[in-house]
Amino acid sequence: MTPIRTLVCAALLGLLALFALQAGAQVLPDKSRDRTLGVVTCASALCHGSIASWNGSPVNQNEYVVWSRLDKHARAYQLLLNEKSRRIAANLALPQPAHQSRVCLDCHAHVPANPAPAHKVSDGIGCEGCHGPAERWIAAHTEPDASHRGNLAQGLYPSDQPLARARLCLSCHFGTADKYVTHRIMAAGHPRMSFEMETFTNLQPAHFKVDADYVARKGNVDGVRIWAIGQAVAVGTQIDILQDPRRGRDGAFPELTLFDCHACHHPMADTRWKPVGSFGRSISPGLVRLNDSGMLMLRLILRQIDAPLGERFVQAVVQLNHAVAGNGDLAERARDVKALADEAARRIASVGVTRDNLRAMALALVDDGIAGGYADYAGAEQAAMALGSVVNTLHKLGQLPSAASLNQGLAQLRAGLVQDEAYRPADFQNRLRAFRPLVATPLAGR
Repeated sequence: MTPIRTLVCAALLGLLALFALQAGAQVLPDKSRDRTLGVVTCASALCHGSIASWNGSPVNQNEYVVWSRLDKHARAYQLLLNEKSRRIAANLALPQPAHQSRVCLDCHAHVPANPAPAHKVSDGIGCEGCHGPAERWIAAHTEPDASHRGNLAQGLYPSDQPLARARLCLSCHFGTADKYVTHRIMAAGHPRMSFEMETFTNLQPAHFKVDADYVARKGNVDGVRIWAIGQAVAVGTQIDILQDPRRGRDGAFPELTLFDCHACHHPMADTRWKPVGSFGRSISPGLVRLNDSGMLMLRLILRQIDAPLGERFVQAVVQLNHAVAGNGDLAERARDVKALADEAARRIASVGVTRDNLRAMALALVDDGIAGGYADYAGAEQAAMALGSVVNTLHKLGQLPSAASLNQGLAQLRAGLVQDEAYRPADFQNRLRAFRPLVATPLAGR
């Protein structure tokens, strides 16, 4: 191929990649055909391996050090070598140990489609596991005229974009048709999957700084929008698994991780069924309920930003619950919820959450719980994490009182969620009542 044709082809590939990004069709890093070079490529002190951040640099330059020393993703593979992982592998009768089994490596390591010799699975979830294989952008992203848009066209994964980040994070922290922590895996000893994108983002050590340069290149960081989009994508992902002919069933049973754990996991003498529950669901006693924690959050979000879409979503979920109970076409009702969740994700990404409805959203999170909306542990858990995100944003905007009182109040909410088996809805309602005054009264002049 001539140099001119090579340049033209490269340009066309870049444009196609950019159009794919704009259409939301990003290829996840582990599915990309680009070559994964390995974390060693980023580790030089002149690249991202500096011990301390550089003054005057638009990036910290110590990202590799932060990841390797502080980020749990760097130690994800090592977990597969401990006794608990060995026991899980034995319980599942895996033919190989956990650290060699693809079912474990899929999320405890970055297993790329096209690895270079320097790539090591034992590095866990490394740089390219989140930012995409570096083959095409590794050199270009350091050029004097490099731009974020150009890097994306060269294959950099847009983890700064909430929709793309949600798809990436949830591909492991919830699952996909290709990789999923099933009920069998949990029964073998794997912890229950619990995730909320904004909360978990803040729990990790930041290896970037949101300054004027970052905002100019990538836009501002909006924690509430990240939370809201994460909820919409989680609902869509749950429905994807529910519909999947391979993942949605387990022999004669449905895939039970899609349902509320404590609908089954409680003493038989503890009768928990009520005629009407979340979304006005009215299903017969003895049926396993869908885990609707993400749906509860998305309903609340849509009430604030698009009430008509929210009402359509509520009705679709009601019909889905009826179909799960045998009254309706489950596949059709699931498609309806999936379509509305996808529409909600796009809507949230485009309009975000305004300052005017942030406080209303915080109060709704509290009041829904006081009214009995979090009868299930998973719903209460998601509400507590959501309140942390919304309240933090309100405080940064100067609309709520001291951080000390807010943190103390949030800690009291979390104290009621320490053990899912010990969760008591009435106790959590009382904690929400005590928390409500902290978000109900704005600061003077606000």
